[in-house]
Amino acid sequence: MEKTTLTSREDFERVMLRMLNPLKPYYSEGGAQLKIGYTSAHYPDESAWMEGFSRPLWGLAPFWAGGGRNPEFEALYRKGLVSGTDPKSPEYWGTCEDYDQRLVEMASLAYTLLIAKEKIWEPLAEQEKEQIVRWLNEINHNRCCDCNWRFFNVLVNVALKKLGMPYSGEEMQSSLDFIESCYIGGGWYVDGENGQADYYIPFAMEFYGIIYAMAMKDEDPERCRRYLDRAETFGKDFVYWFAEDGSALPYGRSLTYRFAQVAFYSACIMAHIEPLPLPVMKGIIVRHMDYWLNQPIFDHAGLMTIGYCYPNLQMTESYNAPGSPYWAMKTFACLALPKEDPFWACEAAPLPWMESQKYLEKADMIIQRRGDGNVVALPGGRTLSHIHTHTEEKYAKFAYSTQYGFSVMRSPMNFGEAAPDSVLSFEVLGHIYMRGQAQNYTVTEDKVLSDWSPVPGIQVHTEIIPTPNGHKRIHIVDSNYDCKAYDAGFALPLGSPEGCVVRCLQGEGSEKLLKPDPNTNLIHSKTVIPVVEYEIHRGKNMLETEVQY
Repeated sequence: MEKTTLTSREDFERVMLRMLNPLKPYYSEGGAQLKIGYTSAHYPDESAWMEGFSRPLWGLAPFWAGGGRNPEFEALYRKGLVSGTDPKSPEYWGTCEDYDQRLVEMASLAYTLLIAKEKIWEPLAEQEKEQIVRWLNEINHNRCCDCNWRFFNVLVNVALKKLGMPYSGEEMQSSLDFIESCYIGGGWYVDGENGQADYYIPFAMEFYGIIYAMAMKDEDPERCRRYLDRAETFGKDFVYWFAEDGSALPYGRSLTYRFAQVAFYSACIMAHIEPLPLPVMKGIIVRHMDYWLNQPIFDHAGLMTIGYCYPNLQMTESYNAPGSPYWAMKTFACLALPKEDPFWACEAAPLPWMESQKYLEKADMIIQRRGDGNVVALPGGRTLSHIHTHTEEKYAKFAYSTQYGFSVMRSPMNFGEAAPDSVLSFEVLGHIYMRGQAQNYTVTEDKVLSDWSPVPGIQVHTEIIPTPNGHKRIHIVDSNYDCKAYDAGFALPLGSPEGCVVRCLQGEGSEKLLKPDPNTNLIHSKTVIPVVEYEIHRGKNMLETEVQY
């Protein structure tokens, strides 16, 4: 897709439909399945096909709610919803199990029933409605994971309640109580006991709380006001994750959802809340969409690919199926507004003034905003164990950049395959080892401290200290081995290896450029990594590295 600037409601509609129209040939005869690829996720392919059906609704539902019309999609989704919930249909979605992916995909169905029921609910026969309700109630008989998934139970039960259909108030209350336990103050949640502050806070916890507040303001006004107040507070911190060029911080899991990164602000606009002035939020969304529309994220048939700034299965999680990236359709929540809404007429404004160095206490990170538009996060790390694919690379590096992204390991056998950018890695015992699960970390306004061990026999204490031109790293390494260590900067695009410089300030270090395997970095398919190569001796080693960007 060519780069475009969005202004009017018609602009947003046109871009969304250009993304969704290429899907039409790939729906099944009964409409309940969408098959657009041959790669697999950990759940059954039948669930992946149901996921493919459901995720476009994150965009279609607000499109319909705001007055949009597309008779072909309307008929297709009515047909698919009926055949998918009909036990006699060959496309029946089936009964669910505990922790079933189909429980996840019920959320977009509930969203559609809440805000656009006149399109896919009201035209149906009573028998068809009853079978849909029976299938959705599966979520009250099967466990959701104790994370943002608990909001799926809430949304489904709210939708059933609003339709006057059988639902479980007990299950909904249990999930609401769990969600409350995830709140950590300052507008922030954590994504359950094994989660942390990543994009699941804006595009899940906050997003669903806003939907709940819109739907239940009369029945549960106190909780609804609390959810909206939290969103307003959170939005003032979250803006620090966005750069002037529209890019957002590549950090954490599920980055293949791409422009869902900005869905939170779209939901705020839908709900008429303003953590930032309306023109500022419009500017964030417009620039973000322009950024993504200028990346090669669609294949030659116009289908969204799995990856980040280019198609890339290497960086994904085990739950990424061919239809998964359409979670990004959440960003079109603002289409729920009618064409007369002031949002469509206002001018997109620049980012507000922000501090050049910001301590985000609840996110456990320091944000640096560079004059060249580069946004860098210095996070504390992760003390929780390995949960999802590439957890270590997605959470435990010393620095993350909107301009350079981060790299993921292909194997630990050598430096090229390990691609250990923005970390201190050790070449020992024939493998490359780096920081994964930290023993502890502390983030303050002016430094990040952590203790960690990459492999038994090596213990490291690290201090990351922001500087006006980057940051300084001080490492105390106690080693049982004579080995090499590599303190690395960002992975830079091959052919343009400027932008990050690393220098040895203390220790036996030499500066080098190392070339990792292609397709290991999220943003640039071919890169080089500037490093200081240190000689590590048995006993205590003091290392100090300056990183400039």
